[in-house]
Amino acid sequence: MRNNTVVSVFGFDPHRIGAGEIFARELSEQLAARGWKSVLCFLKAPTEPVRRFLELPNVSIEVIEDCWKPSAKASAAVFRILRHYRPRILHLYFTGFLSLYPWIAKLLGVEQVCFTDQGSPPEGFIPTRAPLWKRVATRWINWPLDRVISVSGYGYKNFVARDLLPENRFRIIYNSVDVNRGDQGPVQGDEFRRRHDIPLDRLVVTQVSWLIPEKGIDDLLAAARVVIAAEPNVHFVLAGDGAYRSRLEKAASELGITAHTTFTGVVQDPLAEGLYAASDVVCQMSRWEEVFGQVIAEGMAASKPIIGTRVGGIPEVIHDGLSGFLVPRRDTSAMAASILNLLRDPDLRRRMGQAGRRIATEKFNVKTNVGQVIQLYGI
Repeated sequence: MRNNTVVSVFGFDPHRIGAGEIFARELSEQLAARGWKSVLCFLKAPTEPVRRFLELPNVSIEVIEDCWKPSAKASAAVFRILRHYRPRILHLYFTGFLSLYPWIAKLLGVEQVCFTDQGSPPEGFIPTRAPLWKRVATRWINWPLDRVISVSGYGYKNFVARDLLPENRFRIIYNSVDVNRGDQGPVQGDEFRRRHDIPLDRLVVTQVSWLIPEKGIDDLLAAARVVIAAEPNVHFVLAGDGAYRSRLEKAASELGITAHTTFTGVVQDPLAEGLYAASDVVCQMSRWEEVFGQVIAEGMAASKPIIGTRVGGIPEVIHDGLSGFLVPRRDTSAMAASILNLLRDPDLRRRMGQAGRRIATEKFNVKTNVGQVIQLYGI
């Protein structure tokens, strides 16, 4: 007999209260309201603050090391967990599209297997129909997969174009943000600035992302030099970490903008800690085909104007000219011009921030979008 339980496998390390952790808690809360249990599986055990955030009476937490890639060890762990909890539903996130997990689930009697696609293709990717052998192999491997959730229309079109599964198995449900956590006022923003030695009188331009080339940090730094030369009372904040951090810090030094640039490292809870409240403009200068743009939704929830590149699914999130500006990827001149436009016009920043907040509440609200997932389950 199956239990009223959803097992969610997240292929990431829950080390901070970010979008994935917020989604997991909201999912558990909505399952609890319907009398269902929630089993949350991660790459590693959550840090203590995250564990406290996730813990609810209906929640169990499990660890599946290396679940993001095919391995005998991870498959054995999935088998053990599914056999122990006997869930009706298995949902996979950040685990890779091809794995044995759907087959393991079906062989153990799990009624539904879902997969959420979060993958961002490389720069310039053009989706085309996959070769026959790949379509046949993929359909066989994923035959037990009942639903695939695409987090943007762009992601949906990519999958459909490749013809890897029947189109009726796909559903668009946008990534989401806790809009209530976006209601952080100037006090939190001032505290964030003091904590990171950011002058209180400067206008702040922020990007939150991995510090990797695909996120366009080099382009933002090049634009920053132009902006700072024109408006010295500005400060650029790069929140995040990655293998390229030291190289990017060196690049900022070579550009002569170190005194106007702060690398904060990973911010554990950007909305609650005041990162967005401390910002006047939020950027996402991605080079690759960003499938959604989570930071954009967070900035909009915090009523901040956004500048992003016209790539992947970002144009679905930023309404150009209404909630922010879209610029061509790698076009540092357009980036600098858009940043200066916003910095010099506080009324425009306010109007765009308010518009973004409305859009985030309507389209990217975690309560609404998790509710769509629950409906998809048929609960």
